Amino acid sequence: MTSLHLRPVQFVETPMTQADGAVARLAGGMTWFAAYEVIEGRSRRTLPIAEAVALGERAARLHAAITAPRPALTLGSRTLRFDQPVVAGILNVTPDSFSDGGKHGDAAAAGVDMAAAGATLIDLGGESTRPGAAAVWEGDEIARVLPVAERLVASGALVSIDTRKAAVMEATLAAGAHIVNDVSALLWDDRALGVVVQSGCPVVLMHSPDPKAGGHGSGGYANVLIDVFDWLEARIAAVVAGGVERSRIIVDPGIGFGKTLAENLALLNGLAIFHGLGCPIMLGASRKRLIGALSNEAPLGERLGGSIALAVRGAEAGVQILRVHDVAETVQALKVWRGLRDQALTGG
Repeated sequence: MTSLHLRPVQFVETPMTQADGAVARLAGGMTWFAAYEVIEGRSRRTLPIAEAVALGERAARLHAAITAPRPALTLGSRTLRFDQPVVAGILNVTPDSFSDGGKHGDAAAAGVDMAAAGATLIDLGGESTRPGAAAVWEGDEIARVLPVAERLVASGALVSIDTRKAAVMEATLAAGAHIVNDVSALLWDDRALGVVVQSGCPVVLMHSPDPKAGGHGSGGYANVLIDVFDWLEARIAAVVAGGVERSRIIVDPGIGFGKTLAENLALLNGLAIFHGLGCPIMLGASRKRLIGALSNEAPLGERLGGSIALAVRGAEAGVQILRVHDVAETVQALKVWRGLRDQALTGG
């Protein structure tokens, strides 16, 4: 039997001008919507919320997941809330990262500066995941990230460790890191799931077509939006069955990992569907290749405008965490976006 999916559409600026029950709030955030695109195989139709929810048990369950507020995460003395979009600053301490390899002479200081500029979370990585990047021995990766993680934690920053390796997770979590961000969704290292379960830390599960091989294989998607949703849905179920609390899972559709330009654009246009997974969403589109492809092959250092556009697109779709290189500029863009939303909601 063909599976049913619901994608929130027909977003509205304020619920105050709508009839009761005509709109719903997206994941407890600052966006409301009035209808669903109902997707069943090749069939697509748009229905008002009430009519879509009446389609059966799966539709009702998806609607409940899409509209439920995401509970905040208590991480030590800090609280990570999901009622409005926040910024995760990308801090790569690798010599060959696709965007900023070797850039940070004092990586910990750069991370502190990101936090001062408004980053809620610092996403620290010691291995490049760009296509063709050489594998890094776990001992070298630990040597790169551990001193930085220790200093960031001591400064009071929230830290996520961007790694596929259980040993790196263990070392940085022991040093006080708060979240594991794994581009392989805990599939690359057989011990990774156990480390996350034992620590009780939140985890970001990212989609890629071939996690064991590095994530940049050909996807062969029938429908990239549905295929990525179904993959993440199955992966969440497996991780929960393995002992991770669902409330501590964050999902990432994996922009740029094994997707063509058209497939990346389809994911970005359809981001709101992923609220049906019932988890906060992380979006990592900053400086990605698709921006260059759409702007006369703009080099990495000239993709700020496109990165901001994609971050705002994510905010409009209810994405809770925006993973970016350009923290200050993105934070400013979100402040303006938030001001516009506040004005619309107050009707002033």
